[in-house]
Amino acid sequence: MDITIHSSFLPHTDPEASLAFYRDVLEFEVRLDVGYEQMRWITVGPAGQPSTAIVLHPASVGRDLSDEEQEFLLLLIAKGSYFGVNLATDDLDAVFARVEASGADIVQEPIEQDYGLRDAAFRDPAGNLVRIQQNKEQQA
Repeated sequence: MDITIHSSFLPHTDPEASLAFYRDVLEFEVRLDVGYEQMRWITVGPAGQPSTAIVLHPASVGRDLSDEEQEFLLLLIAKGSYFGVNLATDDLDAVFARVEASGADIVQEPIEQDYGLRDAAFRDPAGNLVRIQQNKEQQA
């Protein structure tokens, strides 16, 4: 079988803040920006990888949730406990410096993990946990 990951979904609570973060800080391309009434779906992805994308979507759209459940969901997202994404880069220190300079909530500075990866972690504007690791080929 030939299966690839086409897109992953991350909720947003502020589409403009999420767009600015993924486009301007992580330098992802904006592939699609679709709005309907008060809702907005934004598809972004790394340059040079047109078949891989992240869809930033309204947090509780398409779910039949009570007000209490919606509030709970937003709390989970804000804590980074609901959704997340793992990324990789050839230059972890440079990416981390850009993220830190943006004012993002830093969860973990770049460190060597016991399991052989060097990585860092931060939260996007909605609170989603983003981990980014140094590509193995680039590790010393």
